[in-house]
Amino acid sequence: MEGLGRKAGLGPPYYKSRLLMPDAHVISRTSTLFMPPFDDPEFRRLYPFHPHDFVRPDLLGRPHLTMNYLDEGAGDPVVMLHGNPTWSFLYRNLVLGLRDAYRCVVPDHIGCGLSDKPPESVYDYSLKSRVDDLEALLDHLGLRENLTLVLHDWGGMIGMAFAARHPDRVKRIVATNTAAFPLPAAKRLPWSLWVGRNTRLGAWLILRRNAFCRAAAKWCVTRRPLPPDVRDMYLRPYDTPEHRVAVLKFVQTIPLKESDPGYDVVRDTALSLPKFAGVPTFLLWGMRDFVFDRHFLAEWQRHLPHAEAHTWPDCGHYLLEDAPDEVVPRVREFLAKHPIRPASRLN
Repeated sequence: MEGLGRKAGLGPPYYKSRLLMPDAHVISRTSTLFMPPFDDPEFRRLYPFHPHDFVRPDLLGRPHLTMNYLDEGAGDPVVMLHGNPTWSFLYRNLVLGLRDAYRCVVPDHIGCGLSDKPPESVYDYSLKSRVDDLEALLDHLGLRENLTLVLHDWGGMIGMAFAARHPDRVKRIVATNTAAFPLPAAKRLPWSLWVGRNTRLGAWLILRRNAFCRAAAKWCVTRRPLPPDVRDMYLRPYDTPEHRVAVLKFVQTIPLKESDPGYDVVRDTALSLPKFAGVPTFLLWGMRDFVFDRHFLAEWQRHLPHAEAHTWPDCGHYLLEDAPDEVVPRVREFLAKHPIRPASRLN
């Protein structure tokens, strides 16, 4: 299946050469990346948006890596951050449900979705770099106030680490099956993540067999299986080993102890959470998530006891796939109940 890469608009497809992972035992050749088929009616039906590119500069200010992002609607900005192994496609129903009243900004992290997929020699795939990317994008868009963050999976850690840097910018938080703190004391890292994080076999399965993406597409929904066309859209950006570098690095860089890279960011983000005691927060939780389970929900509630919460006992990690018709109206109601400005100024 053809991969999804950077686009130059909605015109005809083009090919772009990419350097791949430098590790000879994993990949040792150069690849071409196919442009997303925006002229494909089926693709446009499932992803009915006009994505944008943000060219991330390097330390010298030169064009470096390209982030894809959606920018739909107008109004107070709602920034939606995905995790692993998803992409902006996860939020399609929420964007469609909010863009008549809000400006929905939804980036694909570097290595994910329609964004560039560089080798580790070009991009370090660290948590700090993820937060830097988000900060650079929002600054580029001039979004420095009145932000609502919608967070899922790794998006919670990235988004709240950004919020810790700029607590005055964040006015509402919506979190679903995610974290902004270290692994809860009562929670063990699931065996499947341990293997992917710590073993060569796990890395081989993720890169070569696409095991992580395929397993997520099967096990992260619990009410009903993903329709084949939706499952295909989740897998499409991660069609070759070189396009799964981010998927692997997200697993390998889960910070569990002080000596792990990124743990300082996780720790400092958790310490910053009291700053959001007055920020309206909504926790939406699929209780059949075997990773971000009840322990994570309880930890959010411990840090932010004022948060509103709604749980779905029969839903899993991809709550927006299991129950979109229930989640989207609840998010809209929450935003309307907690306007950033007085109602008289919203019109």
